[in-house]
Amino acid sequence: MTIKRTAGLAVSLLLCASWQVQAAETTPLEQRVQILERKVKAMSNLILRLDALQREVQQLRGEVELQNHAMDALKKRQRDLYLDVDQRLSRVSAGQPPAAAATAPVAPAAPVQRAAATPAPVVETAPPAAPAYTPAPTPAAQPQVAAGDPAKEESAYQQAFELLMQRRYDEAHTAFSGFLGAYPEGRFADNAQYWLAEASYVTRKFDIALADFAKVLENHPDSPKVPDAMLKTGFIQYELKQWPEARATLEGLISQHPSSTASRLAKKRLQRMQSEGH
Repeated sequence: MTIKRTAGLAVSLLLCASWQVQAAETTPLEQRVQILERKVKAMSNLILRLDALQREVQQLRGEVELQNHAMDALKKRQRDLYLDVDQRLSRVSAGQPPAAAATAPVAPAAPVQRAAATPAPVVETAPPAAPAYTPAPTPAAQPQVAAGDPAKEESAYQQAFELLMQRRYDEAHTAFSGFLGAYPEGRFADNAQYWLAEASYVTRKFDIALADFAKVLENHPDSPKVPDAMLKTGFIQYELKQWPEARATLEGLISQHPSSTASRLAKKRLQRMQSEGH
């Protein structure tokens, strides 16, 4: 009996030891499984967040495309309005009825005093970009036109202005120079002189532009383009770091043309100069 009891006790001890060893081996495995489950869960959360971010990026891209489309439409409308205002002001300053067609021939009008008109909107940047177009061959110089023909004069002016709106600045400069050579005292001479200067201004040929804007002030003191020419003169002086000259020009503009759009832009530039310590 003693031997049997001893043998049974030994077997029990062996079974207990074996269970403890198995339990010791099983516990780390469960822990590793739990760790892996937590990691998988964390990765799943990251994937979900990444998917949400991708959807937000796609939505933002769509909104940006819509905004770009709206901006293109606004630029086209601004260009059309800019051209229309310039045409209307030119006709008013020449004493021509505003409703007259652009291409209709008109009889030469007797000299009249320029009527007061609201200046065209002025922007500090280059003229608005024109829609895509197919360039057509253009002569290097302005074609010869018959002096005193109002229809041909207006057509020549519009051709030069279209080149400017199409951002073909060198060609526009040549066209406006040819126009002024053919019509130095024409109905559109003041506008042509201004846009001639503008073609140099937007390409940062400041010395040339400064001289051409000065001709607007000297040769056409009653033109609606005078406030704009003074504004651009002040802007050029600012770019050339001629602070006292720029301040004097802009303050003169505000004093002489207080209700103009150019005057409001001049006030903003003076405020900017003050904040910059100039």
